[in-house]
Amino acid sequence: MFGFSEEDIAQFGLTFGVGAFMLYMVFIIFQLARESKAGKFGTFVLFLALGFGLLGFVAKGAIKFFIGGVS
Repeated sequence: MFGFSEEDIAQFGLTFGVGAFMLYMVFIIFQLARESKAGKFGTFVLFLALGFGLLGFVAKGAIKFFIGGVS
């Protein structure tokens, strides 16, 4: 499709699509903290608990990059 292989499209979706989804999740966590009037500590706890999975996904990518190169 348009000169791109299936692998190219999948790589684009993984990098930009998942990245955009992660930014949207950060926005959702921020909105949740704001609407619940969580305060500074409550906001920190929400970002720590709900954002921990996002951090793990980013760490996995960084570890793959530094150890074996991106594949």
